[in-house]
Amino acid sequence: MEQFITWYCSEPRLALNRAVVLRFRLYLESLGLAAGTVNQRLAAVRRLAYEAADSGLLSPELAAGIRRVKGVKALGARLGNWLSADQAKLLLLKAAGEDLRSIRDLAMMAVLLGCGLRRAELSALRVEDMQNRQGHWAILDLVGKGKRVRTVPMPLWVKEAVDHWTVAANISQGRVFRAVSDMEPPGARASRKMSSGTWFGGVLNERS
Repeated sequence: MEQFITWYCSEPRLALNRAVVLRFRLYLESLGLAAGTVNQRLAAVRRLAYEAADSGLLSPELAAGIRRVKGVKALGARLGNWLSADQAKLLLLKAAGEDLRSIRDLAMMAVLLGCGLRRAELSALRVEDMQNRQGHWAILDLVGKGKRVRTVPMPLWVKEAVDHWTVAANISQGRVFRAVSDMEPPGARASRKMSSGTWFGGVLNERS
């Protein structure tokens, strides 16, 4: 939204209408931005028009014209960098072991692969979030990126890996995945003051 305001103020005095938003789209395209980025910023302008019309600051006809401005078409598709089924199995096999760190790492990998959680979601996962509903385990009311709330099914093999860790580490409530120290009881150094990214990286680096 800030970029639109900056661009709008740098242009000659213009009325907010469909033609202005089309010019802003051309400006964004001239910057070489990705289609997704352009469309995201156009969506913010459409939202501004909607709120302005709802407040009586913009006529419904002008707001409707702005909302009809189409985004940029994305050409092609991102291939991504996904693991194959065999690669995922190998990753889980490499993480397996009998010590606490290996048990924990296997459980973390199982949740990441089986439930598709992000790192921040994994680090914030609590025992209370995992519940059995109608005979199936799931992570309930997971708050993810953009404050979106969703429920994530948890395969039985993932739940078994998590249970193996929580029993071995004597965790019955609170955060599921915690740091392991040879000098302290399991979970004694759960990093509440660290960011999720730093905490997760520190947990993974303990094995080295």
